[in-house]
Amino acid sequence: MTPELWKKLSAELKVWRVGALSGLGAIGLVSLMRFAGVLQPLEWAAFDRLMRVRPPEPRDERILIIGLNETDIQKIRQYPVPDRVLAQLIKQLEKHQPRAIGLDIVRDIPVEPGHQELAQVFRTQDNLFAIQRVQPDSQGYLVQPPPDIPVERVGFIDSLLDEDGYTRRRTFGLHNAKTGEFQFSFAFLLAEQYLLSQGYSLESGVIDPYAIRFGAVEFPRLDANTGAYVRTGVDGVESLLNFRSGKSPFRILSFQQVLAGQFDPNWVRDRIVLVGITASSVKDVVNSAAIPSKNPGLVNGVEVVAHDISQMISAVLDKRPLLQSWADGWEYGWIVGWGILGVAIGRFGRSPWRSLLVLAVAGASLVGICYGLLLVGWWVPLVPPLLVLTINAVGPAAAQFYRYEQDLRDRLRDRQLLIEHTFNTIHNGPLQTLSRMMRETASQPTEQPKLASDLHLLNQELRSLYETMRQEALSQSGSLRLGHDQSINLQAPLHEILFQVYDATLQREFPGFQSLKVKIVKFEPMGDQPLSIEQKRGLCRFLEEALCNVGKHAQHPTRLTVTCATEGEQQVIRVADNGAPLPEKQPEQSKTSKPSGGFGSQQAQAIAKQVRGQFRRYPNQPKGTVCELTWKPTPWYRFW
Repeated sequence: MTPELWKKLSAELKVWRVGALSGLGAIGLVSLMRFAGVLQPLEWAAFDRLMRVRPPEPRDERILIIGLNETDIQKIRQYPVPDRVLAQLIKQLEKHQPRAIGLDIVRDIPVEPGHQELAQVFRTQDNLFAIQRVQPDSQGYLVQPPPDIPVERVGFIDSLLDEDGYTRRRTFGLHNAKTGEFQFSFAFLLAEQYLLSQGYSLESGVIDPYAIRFGAVEFPRLDANTGAYVRTGVDGVESLLNFRSGKSPFRILSFQQVLAGQFDPNWVRDRIVLVGITASSVKDVVNSAAIPSKNPGLVNGVEVVAHDISQMISAVLDKRPLLQSWADGWEYGWIVGWGILGVAIGRFGRSPWRSLLVLAVAGASLVGICYGLLLVGWWVPLVPPLLVLTINAVGPAAAQFYRYEQDLRDRLRDRQLLIEHTFNTIHNGPLQTLSRMMRETASQPTEQPKLASDLHLLNQELRSLYETMRQEALSQSGSLRLGHDQSINLQAPLHEILFQVYDATLQREFPGFQSLKVKIVKFEPMGDQPLSIEQKRGLCRFLEEALCNVGKHAQHPTRLTVTCATEGEQQVIRVADNGAPLPEKQPEQSKTSKPSGGFGSQQAQAIAKQVRGQFRRYPNQPKGTVCELTWKPTPWYRFW
């Protein structure tokens, strides 16, 4: 291994070591924040957002909701709704043979009139289920079930709220705080009743013995660290709630519609019918940001029960995904992997803008992957990997921006110093000699008038050159100086810039321009391929140099043809004149020919290399010279 190669390798390893250490530090910090629960609210919010933008699902026709709305309360003119109204409603529904009826209205005490009538319904309707609350509220109160219904047809409706006040999980079963007995939820009892009629019975899990299973479908249990949860208290058998997406996931009828018989009996037959409250004044609502609703973030309690039931029966009968998460090791490995990708983006980005573009693509891909996995039932971390990806990619990109600015300032300073030094050298040498020649020529004006004019023009050009180069060096806004008072904006389209160069150059008082009779110009849009400011500046200088060669060196040209356009797959800048041939005829150059000629030709070759193109100078027919630069457009992704 050569010393030079070893030096480059050592420098690269040093950069990687520094980048890897900072990247690992960011990964460790974000992982620690996640472990401590700092990122939990952000992960919940991201989860809710992805849940809301899922494609809508078809309405679940197996569940019908009968909701007591404001109109019903005004019609009944009593709240709580009397027992007689509930009894009449249940009897009306029972005529059409529903699979199960769930009364999601508290009835721990009688509400006259009609209590005995409702009690008789509770005792005789074996497909009717009621509710209770088994966990004490903030004041220690419980809600008892109706006294006349068998205990096996009573389920609890206790809501599980996360620390931000939203519900994302449901409980299948837990121990009654008062009796100590294990009880199932209201939604679970109704789903079990429906699945039993379909031939599915409740069994213990195979993968997890403490989980519940119907047929081959095992419901994954939620533990203290499932998904974004961090050391969450879990009481009983819990599961993530996979809300059904769409604006109308269930059919909803009012009490008056049912009592008046204004419904299709097929909506009830063999269905699960939930009777609950949808009136906004009663406020039987649950906070949920995972589904769209009329009141943002609020969902009627009876609708949440419907989502819970639908989740269970859809998983068994329709193979609809149940939400689950990876093990902790896989989740942290996922975070580390995206953090390493961020380090690679920051290290290998050829420019800050390229790094940011790749970062945007990678970030969008991460969101897309998490969204796609959620659709098939996997909740994987989104916020932590997005953080480490951004930190590890943006850090080096920001450093590149800083280095770029510093390098730009250094180059401008060096360029100004070089210009000052060059002009001082010219001023103290050639310009002094030129001034002496002008004085001598001025003393003999009649002998060499053309020489005196040429010397005067040369003196003006040399002195204006300094100011032009100095102004151009100071400019950082993408402009090109063509004289004392003329500047071209290099942000404009290329063909417009080149036309301004052509127009400004032909106004200069060169001998070759004075004899021109015909000017044929063609300036057309040259595609939208990306060119840097320096590349545009070089193309402008090429056209200016080619035109100046005609004005200075062509012998009595009468015809000038300038083409700046797209020809086939190539962009071309071509200047052709019909002046007398050059003293030495130069052969046509090929792509493999080496740079030759004077300084102007070498400069044109350098510009051609900048744009990955080809420079040629060859004889025109029947006489004159053609100066041509061609290049193929650079794809945008290569530019970045």
